[in-house]
Amino acid sequence: MNILHTSDWHLGQNFFTKSRKDEHQAFLNWLLNVIQAREIDAVIVAGDIFDTGTPPSYARQMYNQFVVELSKLTCTLVVLGGNHDSVSTLNESKQLLACLNTHVIANTSGDIDQQVIELNDETGQVGAILCAIPFIRPRDVLQSRSGESSEDKKLALSDAIKAHYATIYQHALTRREKHKNSVNKHIPIIATGHLTALGVSQSESVREIYIGTLDGFAADGFPPADYIALGHIHRPQKVAKSEHIRYSGSPIPLSFDELKSQKQVVLVEFDKHGQRSITPLDIPLFQPMAMLKGDLDNIKAQLAHYPAAGDDTSDTASTADDVFGQAPSEGQGDEKPTWLCIHVDVQDYLSDLQQSIQTLTEGRNVEVLQLRRTRTRASQGLNQINNETLAELTPFEVFEKRLELENFEGQEAQQRLTHIRQTFSQIVEEVRHKEAK
Repeated sequence: MNILHTSDWHLGQNFFTKSRKDEHQAFLNWLLNVIQAREIDAVIVAGDIFDTGTPPSYARQMYNQFVVELSKLTCTLVVLGGNHDSVSTLNESKQLLACLNTHVIANTSGDIDQQVIELNDETGQVGAILCAIPFIRPRDVLQSRSGESSEDKKLALSDAIKAHYATIYQHALTRREKHKNSVNKHIPIIATGHLTALGVSQSESVREIYIGTLDGFAADGFPPADYIALGHIHRPQKVAKSEHIRYSGSPIPLSFDELKSQKQVVLVEFDKHGQRSITPLDIPLFQPMAMLKGDLDNIKAQLAHYPAAGDDTSDTASTADDVFGQAPSEGQGDEKPTWLCIHVDVQDYLSDLQQSIQTLTEGRNVEVLQLRRTRTRASQGLNQINNETLAELTPFEVFEKRLELENFEGQEAQQRLTHIRQTFSQIVEEVRHKEAK
């Protein structure tokens, strides 16, 4: 039984006004080739198919076309809803896609059987049983009670999620027992999830879930499944040093800091005895991207390695090495401009910084999508806040910088500060939830 684990496609994402349409299409084409070459029996997409609850029409078309093409390969597709996905958007085509060997689980529901899926192998027999658990919204598993503290809510939500996993896993065990005599092999149980596990490394593009109520889900809360396919965290990684609990990560870099890790999908193979083999498959970088750091002279030296616009004699930055400002490789050829994030080390505020960078990049086959200043501690303070532009800051950074101007000395003041931060986080989450709808 060959299973491919991927997640966090975020179809329809705009990246500093740039569309990711071509990158996503290139990834889906690459994925179809891998599925065919590796003879994959089932593909699991562990949440966040789309970037927003109202994806553009081209993103929906891309998603539907992928389902059609995959159905020609006699491969089962399982699509799980993420915190970015709209339940109604995923469900609108659910019945239609079911005719194309695709299971869509948009949210947790009262019908447990929908979250237990039998995956067939190449012979048409049951090769694995899937606990298909999408992003669990607190309102789906928990009833709010008046008078509860934040710690009470956090513990209650963690226990509710753990209980939901246990219930689904028990149904999977019952389903496997039914096939024990008819299938002459071990049937592995796979589980999924779209959440933040404790101890994982996040990136700038990850938007927090369960803000104000749950920092992360402990690995011991997962059931003893043979493999657990997770989504939401964009960097591929293991959870709690466990080989079988993994985030596949997003297929394309959704922020510049994600260039530090190789993008991948995860191939999970089971033999008839239940022996498991896990192989990460590296995904090509379909759009050259790089992060350059240093003072203006150092930035100028790094930019000198990039070809002139219209010159396709060298490949622009397409590896993680370029995150640290190393020169792009020579002689491979690529007409696409490299998208740059430039961190400039400055001693003081430079009013003409943007113009200076524009002059340095003029005529080069690059596009500066993000420009940031990195100042020394001596130059930070109120003057820094006044001169920084909103484009350089996230809403949380703006909020924190405003709090730095206030005096929160004493225990009572610190408690008030904690309350302010929690309230702000809850407001941001409510806004995101409304946007998702």
